[in-house]
Amino acid sequence: MSKVIKIHRGLDISLKGSAEKVLAKFPLSMDYAVKPIDFQGLTPKLLVKEGDTVLAGMPLFVDKYRPEIRFASPVSGTVKEIVRGDKRKLLAVTVTPTPEQQHLQYKIKVLETLPREELIAFMLESGVWSFMKQRPYGIVAHHNDKPKAIFISCFDTAPLAPDIEYVLNGEAEAFQKGIDVLRKLCDNIHVGTIETPSATSIIPKIKGITMHAFAGPHPAGNVGIQIYHLSPINKGEIVWTITPQHVVSLGRLFLKGIYDVSKVIALAGSEVKKPRYFRIIDGANIAVIREQLYNDKPTRYISGNVLTGTNIGTDGHLGFYDNLITVIPEGDHYEFLGWANPLRLKKYSVSRSYFSWIFPKKEYALDTNINGGQRAFVMTGEYEKVLPMDIYPVYLLKAILAEDIDKMEQLGIYEVIEEDLALCEFVCTSKIDVQDILRKGIDLMIKEMGDNI
Repeated sequence: MSKVIKIHRGLDISLKGSAEKVLAKFPLSMDYAVKPIDFQGLTPKLLVKEGDTVLAGMPLFVDKYRPEIRFASPVSGTVKEIVRGDKRKLLAVTVTPTPEQQHLQYKIKVLETLPREELIAFMLESGVWSFMKQRPYGIVAHHNDKPKAIFISCFDTAPLAPDIEYVLNGEAEAFQKGIDVLRKLCDNIHVGTIETPSATSIIPKIKGITMHAFAGPHPAGNVGIQIYHLSPINKGEIVWTITPQHVVSLGRLFLKGIYDVSKVIALAGSEVKKPRYFRIIDGANIAVIREQLYNDKPTRYISGNVLTGTNIGTDGHLGFYDNLITVIPEGDHYEFLGWANPLRLKKYSVSRSYFSWIFPKKEYALDTNINGGQRAFVMTGEYEKVLPMDIYPVYLLKAILAEDIDKMEQLGIYEVIEEDLALCEFVCTSKIDVQDILRKGIDLMIKEMGDNI
C-alpha cells in the first residue's frame, strides 16, 4: 500500500444512534421501487405497465436517449403502480413481490475469454450497467467510453455511515469476481481504504487493485475527494466509480447468473431504539421499520445520510445507491429567543457560538431545523475549512448562478458533485442551497457541452 493520504480540512459531525454491529434480516417489504430520480440525467422510457408480471432482473424502463442502458426490477412480482409527478414525470415503478423470489437466469459467462465489447453488452442486457457512475457530472457512465481509471471507496466518513468492512464481511468471492469484471473494462482500479484495516477486512486480500489509505475527517471517505487527491479530472478526461456493494452484486451476476441486488444497510439515528444492520433488497419500502422507533413523534426518514440523503417519508423506498437509513427528529418547532438564548448548552455549533467545541466527543441528537433563513450570499471562509480541495467553492457557485460556462470550467466544476460540497451547505451562515445550485450548474454543463465530454 502507498503512503497514507491525510485529509486535514473537513468536519466530523457526531450524531447519536450509530448502528451496532448486529445483523438482522429485513422482512420482505410490501413493495419495492426503482426510481428514475436516483439516476441523474436520466430520461426514462417505460417498458412495463401496471399489472405486468416480472422476474427479478427484468427491465422496467430504459434511458430514452441511451436505450441500451436498462434498469431492472430488484424482485419478482407484479407491477403495482407507475408513480408520476408533475407533467406526468415518471417518479417510480413499484413492484409487489412474490413470497418466493424468482430471478431471470442468465448463462454464466467465462470472463477470461469474454471480449470487452461482449462484456459491456452483457452488463447492459442484465441491468448491472446502472451500477457504473461517471465523473464528471455523477451520471450513469457511457458504455462507449474508456475511462482513465475506476475508483471505489471502501470506507464512509459521513454521519452515522455504516462500517464498509463489516458490510462486506463474507463477500470476498463475489467482490473479487466483481473486481475481475471491472479489470476487463479498465486496468486501473483504485480502492480507497482506512489507514489501518481490521484483521477481518477482505480488502487487503483482493487481487488486481491499487489500494490507497486515507485518514482525516469527512469527506475523506467520498470517492470524489479520493479522485481529486490521486488522479484529478481535467477537461476531456473520464473516471468511473462504483460502490463496494454494487461490486459484490456485479460479482454475483458472473458467479450465479442472476441480478441480485440484496445488500446490507445500517438503520441509524437518534430516533431508532436499536440501531443495527439489516440485510435488505434494493428499493425496499421502509414502512416496516416504524416498529424500530421510540415513538410516533414527528420524525424525518432519510434514505442516505443527513448531509446528502433524501427525505422519503414514512413509507418511502430505499435509494438505489444508498446503504443507510437515517431517522432523526423533525425540526418543526421554534425556540424561545432563538440564537440569542445564552443557555444553548445542548446545541451543536461548527463555530464557537455555543459550547459544543468544549466537548468534541459528545454525540448530538440533531433535528432538521436550519436555525435561520436564507440571506445574502457573503464571503465567510467557512466553505474552504471543510472542503479538502484547492478550489474556490463560493466563486464556483456564483459562476453557476451567473451561468458563466468558462468560469465554471476554470473553477473546478468537473471535480465535484453534490456530496463533495454537502458540508459547505451544512456550515453555510447564509443558508444557501449549495447542492441544488451545483446540480443546476452540472445540468447546464451537460446541456451546453454534452454529457460525453
